[in-house]
Amino acid sequence: MIVPREELKQLMKNKFMAAGLHEDHAEDMAEVLTWSSERGLHSHGEVRVEYYTERISKGGTTIDPEWTWKQTGPCSGILDGDNGCGYPFAIMGMKKAIELAKENGIGFVGVANVGHTGAISYYTEMAAKEGMIGFSCTQSDPMVIPYGGAEPFYGTNPIAIAAPTADGRIVSFDMATTVQAWGKILDAKSAGRSIPEGWAVDEDGLPVTDPHKVNALVAIAGAKGYGLMMMVDILSGVLLGVPAGKHVSSMYHDLSEGRRLGHLNIAINPEFFCGDKQFREAMSVVLDELNAVKPGVGFDKVYWPGERAQLRIQATKDAGGIEIVDDIYDYLVSDDLYRNSWDHKNRFAE
Repeated sequence: MIVPREELKQLMKNKFMAAGLHEDHAEDMAEVLTWSSERGLHSHGEVRVEYYTERISKGGTTIDPEWTWKQTGPCSGILDGDNGCGYPFAIMGMKKAIELAKENGIGFVGVANVGHTGAISYYTEMAAKEGMIGFSCTQSDPMVIPYGGAEPFYGTNPIAIAAPTADGRIVSFDMATTVQAWGKILDAKSAGRSIPEGWAVDEDGLPVTDPHKVNALVAIAGAKGYGLMMMVDILSGVLLGVPAGKHVSSMYHDLSEGRRLGHLNIAINPEFFCGDKQFREAMSVVLDELNAVKPGVGFDKVYWPGERAQLRIQATKDAGGIEIVDDIYDYLVSDDLYRNSWDHKNRFAE
């Protein structure tokens, strides 16, 4: 069904506040989830609400975190969220990175001991809107077989980058270091769809298209994706002093326990390099030239990263809102906080 953007956001915010989250944190969380959904990223949108609400209700998220900010150098700092909700602290961390970059050319901010931070391109686009290049990466719990291995070790460990242009367009690239993110499989499960072959494997390590039979995800491009997973884990885990590798906490094992995840935000100020004006103008030229490339067979044009998302946003506006599955809407408008759907499950919520 189609739900207007602001209605969907308010319904999600209401659930988080009913679970005990303060309004400012509930607002941040609902905004990022709505931002994801209107771009077609439902795996990082309304699909997640019941899980978050259950974790908040059961004490796995600190409602009144005693967070700390420590600037460790002219361009660096660590924001410790005391196991608070990941979304507001990731937002705060990028704001800190932008402040440092405005003053010193680059801001390198670790966000430690927080919960899940969702679609990380939200934070990189924050930097781009301030004229910066934004970079983010974050840990996730082990669910991917490393290249040459037979058991999960790293998570989907996403990477995102965004950059501004001279004409308001924002280049925005966000990828999991697996062939596909687990959230996409979760989305397929909730919608009753199959998944493409090559996304995941079953218990025997064979390709599977039934999302209910997934035992592990597959690293993108084999050894290359495996290397990228390790890079993300070093930058957002080992470097920040939080659990890393196979020790990253499970999203579902015990919703009464904190997760202690790590997240990294970087903001780079072009003014300290080639200059802001030159950078923006050059980026605009690059995007125009990409659009002008002769399309390959079966394609209508070459899109720059983030362009399709903008088209999806316009499509949701034209449709009068965001399309979500009926079952999720029924939950959002119900009086139920949660249905004990997620606690004490395996890494794939089963």
